[in-house]
Amino acid sequence: MAFSMQIVSNTSMVGEQDSDVVTKQFLEQIGYLSKGSDPSIPYKIFHDFFLLHPTKPWYVEEIVNNLKTSKPTVYRHLNKLKGFDILEEVQVFDESTQQHKKAYRLRYGNLQKAWNFVEAHIKVAVENYGKTVEHLQHLIEQQKKE
Repeated sequence: MAFSMQIVSNTSMVGEQDSDVVTKQFLEQIGYLSKGSDPSIPYKIFHDFFLLHPTKPWYVEEIVNNLKTSKPTVYRHLNKLKGFDILEEVQVFDESTQQHKKAYRLRYGNLQKAWNFVEAHIKVAVENYGKTVEHLQHLIEQQKKE
């Protein structure tokens, strides 16, 4: 899955003391929560599972059962978080089935460390845009000379 994130001009929310307000606004800014749609399921997936329990690996079935929603809905939101590279897939041994199962957790079990990973992706993406712009400018100048 390719890294994909919305980047918008914003003001730091360090003065806000309500973690729900900060979380919701942050998730809207990065494009995880869509304005105009019901944010309750994606918000709960991120906040209640990964933010409040960052080191715990979560099975999709656990999230589905807890939120009383469908697997496709959960996977849609998990894939969006994976696209930000905030989540990581881990293999966990399931005692009930005696098999390894795929689960998800916050990358490095820590939001701040996970965000450092995101920033590295953003830096590479912006540098590549810069190289493309430089190349495009060169092509335009060459075209004018001909």
